[in-house]
Amino acid sequence: MTAFIKALLFVVVAEMGDKTQLLAMAMASKYKAKQVLIGVFIATIFNHALAVAVGSYLSAFIPMNNVKIVAAISFLIFGLWTLRGDKIDDENEKKAKFGPVVTVAIAFFIAEMGDKTQLMTVAISAQYQQPIYILMGTTVGMMVADSIGIIGGAWMCKNIPEVYIKWIAGVIFMFFGTLTLYGSVPASMLNAAYISLYLIIIAVLIYLAGVKFAYHDEVSNIVSAEKSNPQSEIK
Repeated sequence: MTAFIKALLFVVVAEMGDKTQLLAMAMASKYKAKQVLIGVFIATIFNHALAVAVGSYLSAFIPMNNVKIVAAISFLIFGLWTLRGDKIDDENEKKAKFGPVVTVAIAFFIAEMGDKTQLMTVAISAQYQQPIYILMGTTVGMMVADSIGIIGGAWMCKNIPEVYIKWIAGVIFMFFGTLTLYGSVPASMLNAAYISLYLIIIAVLIYLAGVKFAYHDEVSNIVSAEKSNPQSEIK
């Protein structure tokens, strides 16, 4: 059950400001919310089942301590990725000819390939030998996060600055990454010199990802586009 809860919470956090959540908001301006959620569910099941299979396969060949170190580094990368944010490519916003549900499912499946939520699912699956619980947790997490994006996007944009959401989510990932790394590296590396070097590197990376090269106001841009679109109301 721990794997389920961890997978669910981490996916919800990872999806805040992620391109698939932004894509859900954009799709909701074209199609009914129910159709978008069904498409997201179908895409998530197939995409994350693939990720769980890959993670479970890797754990059979990699020592568990190394798995924890890789997972810790992955969480740090996810944190930096979250701070930087995502933007939607125009190609993802184009309508296809397969109907709303299939169009959304295809767009989400493609958008999730190599996305941080998929890579995080691989990392958690390698760390925990509970593929069913992890798949259930990541799927529920995606549905919760994208429902927030579809239904609460306008409210979030109005009441919570997007930068705050990104920084809170990013800090959570980096905290767990640091905590996991602390418990996994050799004791000889837990000294003042290595810790100071680690903190300096992390601080530089946080500045680059969260300030220098960050994407800003993507949620607000989508909400503004929805307001100008006569079909943008949640149906």
